[in-house]
Amino acid sequence: MQELISTKSHDEERQGEAFSMPNQNLPFHKHFYIESYGCAMNFADSEVVASILQKENIGSTTSIENADIILINTCSIREKAEEKIRKRLTEFKQLKKQKPGLVIGVLGCMAERLKGNLIEEEKLVDIVVGPDAYRTLPQLIEDAETGQKAVNVLLSRDETYADISPIRLNSNG
Repeated sequence: MQELISTKSHDEERQGEAFSMPNQNLPFHKHFYIESYGCAMNFADSEVVASILQKENIGSTTSIENADIILINTCSIREKAEEKIRKRLTEFKQLKKQKPGLVIGVLGCMAERLKGNLIEEEKLVDIVVGPDAYRTLPQLIEDAETGQKAVNVLLSRDETYADISPIRLNSNG
C-alpha cells in the first residue's frame, strides 16, 4: 500500500513537467515543447508524440523560448486539470503575441471533449488532437503554420500505436 502512495506522489510531482528527448545529436529544423498533465497514460502518449515528431525532423526542447510548437497533453478526468490547462494556455497565448509564428496545441482527452471551446470560442490554441489522432500531428502542425485551425479528434477502434517505439523522455522508464 505504501508503494502506491509513493507512486501517486511521484506522478503529482511530474504534472506539467517539460519533456525532452535524451541525447539529441541530430539537427532539427523545428522544436517542440510538451507538458503532460493528468493520468499516467498521458505521459506515455507524450513519448509516442515525441517519436512521431522526431521522425518528421522536429526535435524537443525544455526551453519554452526555443520552441516553435508548444503542446499540452491533457486529461479531463484528473481533479483541477482543466483549470490548470486553461491558465497555462492563457500564458502561452501571451507568449504567442511576442512570437507570432508559434503554434500552440492541446492533445489528449480534454482536447477531444472541449475542441470547439478551445479553438473557436476561446481562441486559445491552433491545434486540437485527440488521443487516437497523434499520427496526424505533423500535418496538423503544417496546417496551423499556414494560419488554419487544425482539429482531429476522431476516435478509432483500431489505433494502438503498436508500430511506434516511444521515445523515453527525461529518463522515464
